[in-house]
Amino acid sequence: MLRVENLHAFYGKSHILHGVQFEVREGEILALLGRNGSGRSTTAKAIMGLVDCQGDIRWRAQGAASAVNLVGRKPYEIAHLGIGYVAENREIFPRLTVHQNLMLGEKSGRRNTRWGFEDSYRLFPRLRERQHTEAGVLSGGEQQMLALCRTLMGDPDLVLVDEPTEGLAPKIVEQVGEFLVTLRERGVSVVLIEQKLTIALEIADRCLVMGHGSIVFDGTPKQLRADAGVRKEWLEV
Repeated sequence: MLRVENLHAFYGKSHILHGVQFEVREGEILALLGRNGSGRSTTAKAIMGLVDCQGDIRWRAQGAASAVNLVGRKPYEIAHLGIGYVAENREIFPRLTVHQNLMLGEKSGRRNTRWGFEDSYRLFPRLRERQHTEAGVLSGGEQQMLALCRTLMGDPDLVLVDEPTEGLAPKIVEQVGEFLVTLRERGVSVVLIEQKLTIALEIADRCLVMGHGSIVFDGTPKQLRADAGVRKEWLEV
């Protein structure tokens, strides 16, 4: 579905990603793990066309006959091809209501989508209660729910989710995990950028570990649990 090959990314003269390679398969949750500064968020931004990069990012949407290279495309073009992105800072529109934020996520011309207003409100009842409230006054957990659901309103085939549980209460973390599993059940692939090993190992089908801008581990959650050396060198504080 998505194949990243020999990906290099830069912030000005700083070389951040060094030949990153991996693939995302249809209908899976892929956890992208690592310490702060390892290159996880930069990888997501490179896929979305938000940073300067070189290499190949081959994308084949569900039902498409051939793949396209995303490198050099604008972020809105990449979104229209079927990739959603939930940034770490959520980027909700604070002066618009919950419902208006969700409306902005809708992709024009799309019908029979896998996700709509009722899906958002059913999975996160708090959003239904707050649908006419300005998003800027929502709690951090509510804003995270909104950011996730707004991205899904565009009916993407793949969603990149950057640190969705950061700063959230355990109950909300559990809800976010259930949300991501629901996406997988509906055929949406997920790249989960996360520091909390507990949720990543619980819901992911595969795990990648990044260090110094490269992939240093690719395996199942079971294999990562068994590899104390990788966890100690690249994950544990």
